[in-house]
Amino acid sequence: MKTRLGCLSNKSDSYSDFTEFLPPAQDTAARCLKLSTDEVVRWADSFDLLLSHKYGLAAFRAFLKTEFSDENIEFWMACEEYKKIKSSSKLVSKANKIFKEFIDVQAPREINIDFRTREVTSQSLQEPTPSSLNDVQAKIYGLMEKDSYPRFLRSKMYQDIVNRTHTHCQRRSV
Repeated sequence: MKTRLGCLSNKSDSYSDFTEFLPPAQDTAARCLKLSTDEVVRWADSFDLLLSHKYGLAAFRAFLKTEFSDENIEFWMACEEYKKIKSSSKLVSKANKIFKEFIDVQAPREINIDFRTREVTSQSLQEPTPSSLNDVQAKIYGLMEKDSYPRFLRSKMYQDIVNRTHTHCQRRSV
C-alpha cells in the first residue's frame, strides 16, 4: 500500500504522476476493471461511500497527509479496529494505545476535540467496552465529513484520479 501511495506524499497540488495510485494490474485493461471512473465519481456521493471503498479510503488518507491533518482518519480507522476486538485484555491495551496516541492532551497525534469530550472519553475508557469510543469517533467523523471531505472533492488530487481512471478506461475501449 505504501508504495502505491508514495507518489502522493507531496503537497496535493504538486504531485506529478497518479498512475501508481491506481490498482496494480498486469495491463491497463485489468487496471480499469478494478477501479472504474464510475466508482471514483461515486466517492462524491457520500463520505460513507468514500471510506468504504479500499482505494477511496487510501486516496483520502493520502490527501489528508498532504495537508498534515491525517490524525483524524488514522484515529477513525483505529476506532474501527478497536470495535472488532473481542478479548477484554486486548480491548484494554488498544484503548490505552488509542488514548495515548490520539486523545490525551499533548498526544503525538492529538485529535481536535473539546475538553468535555476528552474527559467523557477518558472516563469511558476506565472500563473499556467496544462502544467506549463511539461518541468521540462520531465527532471526528463529523469534522472530516464537513471539513476535509469537501476539500478532498475539490482538490486537484481527486480531480486527477477521476481524469486518470477515465483516460485508462477510454484507452481500453479504443
